[in-house]
Amino acid sequence: MSQVDFTTTSSVSFGELGPTTSLQLMFAKLQLELAGTAKTQAMDKMDAIATAQDEQKFVSQLLNEARQAQADGNSGTGVGMTSINGVTVTGKDCYPMSQEMVDYMDAHKLAYPNGDGDYILGKDEWDVAITSLEGRLEELGTNTQQEMVYVQDYMGQYNSYLQGANTQIANSNQTLTNLARGQ
Repeated sequence: MSQVDFTTTSSVSFGELGPTTSLQLMFAKLQLELAGTAKTQAMDKMDAIATAQDEQKFVSQLLNEARQAQADGNSGTGVGMTSINGVTVTGKDCYPMSQEMVDYMDAHKLAYPNGDGDYILGKDEWDVAITSLEGRLEELGTNTQQEMVYVQDYMGQYNSYLQGANTQIANSNQTLTNLARGQ
């Protein structure tokens, strides 16, 4: 009998345990195939979690940027009477959104006031943008937690199938040993 390698990320094929007519080994092969499928699904979920966590970090940075912009506008260090992108802004309580923030919020259909098309927000307008970013961050966190639950489930399935396969292989070996001894 050939050895079974449980450290690979690919699923185990039926031929790895060799040809057999033993029901125990056929069941073990099935268990190994199911373990491989569960492992693949868990790995896919872990990749999704890593992607979501990267996005969470980015949204956190945007949220910090928005809070700082609101604070800068409130402290009187805002844009005042200047022209930004050809738009004259009046009032020191205003501060512009970064293009990165505008692009992200547009891509994810997050709310922010931009009735005048200038992306320069006052205190109350920043409150809307900050609330939208906080909502997106919470949504990402909830989704990540759900994905982690799925990973735990798939890992439980993997362990169960692997244990079943090992048990069946041990039972098959015991049967073969008993037959060899004439028992």
